Amino acid sequence: MAEEKKHEMGHEFLARLGKTRLRPGGREATEWLLGNVDFSADTRVLEVACNMGTTMVALAEAHGCRITGLDMNPKALEKARENIKKHDLGDVIDVVEGNALALPFADASFDVVINEAMLTMLPRENKAKAVAEYFRVLRPGGILLTHDVCLRARDEEHAAELRAGISRAINVNVDPLSEEMWRGIFTGAGFDIEVQTGDMTLLDPVGLVRDEGFDGAMNIIRNGLRTENIERFRKMFNFFYDHNKEFSFIAVVSQKPV
Repeated sequence: MAEEKKHEMGHEFLARLGKTRLRPGGREATEWLLGNVDFSADTRVLEVACNMGTTMVALAEAHGCRITGLDMNPKALEKARENIKKHDLGDVIDVVEGNALALPFADASFDVVINEAMLTMLPRENKAKAVAEYFRVLRPGGILLTHDVCLRARDEEHAAELRAGISRAINVNVDPLSEEMWRGIFTGAGFDIEVQTGDMTLLDPVGLVRDEGFDGAMNIIRNGLRTENIERFRKMFNFFYDHNKEFSFIAVVSQKPV
């Protein structure tokens, strides 16, 4: 178990500490994204990298829409199934194991695709492949909602340093892009886009309280300061604190032309 914890990816570590919202722009960025869609019980939704299913459960409870969650991680899917069962939503939410680069769905199957905090983790060439898959499974006029890490770098040398630094901090190789490069990924796939950017709130104290509530935020901090977690927690917290002006979130609403 100790060896497993040593190699935990950042989002797995934070989830173990009790964080339920693992998004760079937190609750506010997610709510902005979802606010761009007129959800109803007839809306067919796919969430790629659904993790523990927090967004799916909230959408289903609010609108009754039919949602499919997809993730490559069997442990995440197990947690999602538990969450779905806890909220008695098994009639409207189902989950499947699968790869974003080869979605196991027919063309034009969904009205909305949601994908938060995953594209950053893909190598550069695979980002475009995933977005092309999202475009394929969306119906004409369908909407893709994405939320990722964005770089505010002076130049490419500085960007490379930031990518290496964040990869070390979260224990997984990631490839965040500049706003211009992110825009190019979505428009290159054929989407019309609307973009919002802002400061990262993942480990910001104010953002923690906003996302998790005061009690939830205090629980995360207490868990982070436990002997077995404190070194990793400080490493991640200090990196994001020291570089808070060099990273941001980017939320993109991408519409497939009719």
